[in-house]
Amino acid sequence: MRKHSSIAPDWWDYTTLEGEILRDASRLSPADLAQLSRPGFTVRIYDSLDDFYLAEAQEYIDAWKQSTPGRPVGICGPIGPTEQLPLVARLVDSLGLNLGRLGAHFWGMDEWVVDGKPMDPANPLSFAKADMELCFNRISTGLRMPPENIHFPGTDTAKYSATYDSVRCAVMQGGQGEVKHWAFNDPPRRIGQWKNEPPPPAEYRKLATRIVDLHPLTLIQNARTSGGGNITLVPPQALSVGPVETWKSGRVSIWHAGTHDNPFGQRLTALMISKRVPDSAVPMSLLADHPEVTFSYFRGGLGTCEVEMH
Repeated sequence: MRKHSSIAPDWWDYTTLEGEILRDASRLSPADLAQLSRPGFTVRIYDSLDDFYLAEAQEYIDAWKQSTPGRPVGICGPIGPTEQLPLVARLVDSLGLNLGRLGAHFWGMDEWVVDGKPMDPANPLSFAKADMELCFNRISTGLRMPPENIHFPGTDTAKYSATYDSVRCAVMQGGQGEVKHWAFNDPPRRIGQWKNEPPPPAEYRKLATRIVDLHPLTLIQNARTSGGGNITLVPPQALSVGPVETWKSGRVSIWHAGTHDNPFGQRLTALMISKRVPDSAVPMSLLADHPEVTFSYFRGGLGTCEVEMH
């Protein structure tokens, strides 16, 4: 039986891993991280936040340029980070990129759930609200994609999931949370048949878009980044794109600015993906089995794992 979490004993998470891989991750320098690239996994490090967020925004443009009305293409994007979103709108306008004429699409990857329903887009915490206000409503009217080409996970999760079969998702972007998730693919609870061992990677990969219970660490992180530290503002459930849709995407692109996960976490998942050590207690590590993954880092956000008192 694997050890219990030191964060939340009723859940799986990275603290249930054996000590060796945790120690190895903590020893990685930024130069070591760059050496973790292998076929199917690319590590990129940016020296400035300007370059970092501009490159993230450019992925939207590169994906949409591949789209035609007969063969539509889209990108799935995160809230967290969000700094790339206004840049996307500015690039579309500057290039005169007519997203409607191209048949371009966009997927929001997740949303909060309140009382069993997707959060009202009028709520300040709403991810759909953030996407629209920070990006799509800033694009010139004549260049915007039609509303039906913008997909947010909602009550009908099967309908949302099916759009990945009718439209090619060139890139699924994401950030990484402190519990090592992309979107809200959190580690599972430690119950039932998964009480002593976490689900095998193949079992976790069967999960499609769904309502998920959020790990306590996710609640703490989102309170810190979005709620001024007030955990009572953060819903305990969310809608999340799943591994099923992720594996229908041509490439998975994860952006580490150093804001949403700490220096240790940024190193651990890269090591596990590079060395092909998937473990559902560390959901991001399951991307070790995806055919094309990119990790992009801001050098100034990598920090250090040295133990010291301040």
